[in-house]
Amino acid sequence: MRTLHENFLVASPRHRGMATPAASWMIHGAVLTFYLMLVTACLQSSGALAWAPGLAYVGYDTVLLGFTAVQTWSLVRGQPSRKAEQAGAARVSIGVIVAAHNEAAVLPATLAALLRQTDRPDAVLVADDGSADATGTALAPYGLATSALDTMVESSTIPGLFWLRLAHGGKAQALNEALQRIATDVIVTVDADTRLELDAVGALRAAFSAEPALVAATGVLTPVCARGKLGGIFQWFQTYEYTRNFLGRFAWMRADGLLLISGACAGFRRDAVMEVGGFDSDCLVEDYELIHRLRRHATLHNLVWRTRVLGGVRARTEAPGTPAAFLRQRRRWFGGFLQTQFWYRDMVGNPRYGRLGTWMLPVKAADTLQPIYGLTAFALLLWYLARGDVRVLVPVSGVIGAKIAIDLVFHLWSVHLYRRWTGDVAGARFFDALLAAVVEPFSFQPLRHAGATLGWVMFLTGGRGWGQKTRTALAR
Repeated sequence: MRTLHENFLVASPRHRGMATPAASWMIHGAVLTFYLMLVTACLQSSGALAWAPGLAYVGYDTVLLGFTAVQTWSLVRGQPSRKAEQAGAARVSIGVIVAAHNEAAVLPATLAALLRQTDRPDAVLVADDGSADATGTALAPYGLATSALDTMVESSTIPGLFWLRLAHGGKAQALNEALQRIATDVIVTVDADTRLELDAVGALRAAFSAEPALVAATGVLTPVCARGKLGGIFQWFQTYEYTRNFLGRFAWMRADGLLLISGACAGFRRDAVMEVGGFDSDCLVEDYELIHRLRRHATLHNLVWRTRVLGGVRARTEAPGTPAAFLRQRRRWFGGFLQTQFWYRDMVGNPRYGRLGTWMLPVKAADTLQPIYGLTAFALLLWYLARGDVRVLVPVSGVIGAKIAIDLVFHLWSVHLYRRWTGDVAGARFFDALLAAVVEPFSFQPLRHAGATLGWVMFLTGGRGWGQKTRTALAR
């Protein structure tokens, strides 16, 4: 029997010398060529065409909004019931892995939420990734005593609660070590700064029990930022960003193209993850890369493996509440996205992978340059404003006004759908959604694109650092 690492070497395309097919070269090349053509056009044109990158950016985003609106229409009638399937299904066992590195401030809140679940997990394992803070003190009230490195101890007061102390090797490595020590049917990864709602584990168990082909499922996250005016502003913007993004994941799930399973709250069929070699410690976004590897493995071996986003699985997670912290997070996210897109480039445009290859991954190829398009459009707009060039500003203002109107409608509709889907009526509010639609394009959106552009720098230079993180929001 192969080891976990040997399985990884077999399943990971970057260790197998996969050739890049012509379709992938053409799609990625077309994205770059189109951008260069638009920049050239804006330098040689007047009127609205002088803002050609902005027109392309607006048009692309509007098409994606339309796709999401069509694919999420089924939520108007609510989620289809799966009770009939669940009645005769075998009940899967659930083990939760909490990978933690210096998370003493928030770990008690995370554990308290897990231990209060209406459907308690069969095991909860804290994978302590070389913490140098007061993690041991934080775990002591749970009956967990200090142990030697690479040793797993069980709580003396809470059956099924474990502590695994490891040398610092990164989140992915900690998850892999825990994965090999917890033998439940399904493992659920929960970030140490993420608090699950009380019925989240039960909803995950029901989903995996009802659908044997389900190998990965993500919950719906609500961002929580630190106290203060600045933290409140960032929480406000990110609340609506998360709302749209998770509806987007539902849309891609409907098109069999869901790739983004948030490791902050995600369930995985353990046997499937073991079969493909666990989490990639070289990737900046190990959860995103793992789904690519699972989908690739399933296609190459004619397996029916599915991924889902579940509206009934809700959690609150710590989100950055300052510009510097936000830029660091988005730099890492986008750098990891580029890593994964590059490693799995042979899947792009490949009909063997169905809609994933012919729909989703070409869109992801376009997304590699989306922040560059967005920042170029914003810079050009500022340039024309500084020059007072009314020949450009008047028609462009009409385009921007129309786009804001579309975004207003979509924001309101998305809040309505989100509430029907998740049952959460507290997180997103209609008036705030209206205000966000007007303000976001000129504030939060350029900041998001700036972080993604830094991700390009990180990817091209091989950067690995995440930067310092201070978490306080979940603790309160």
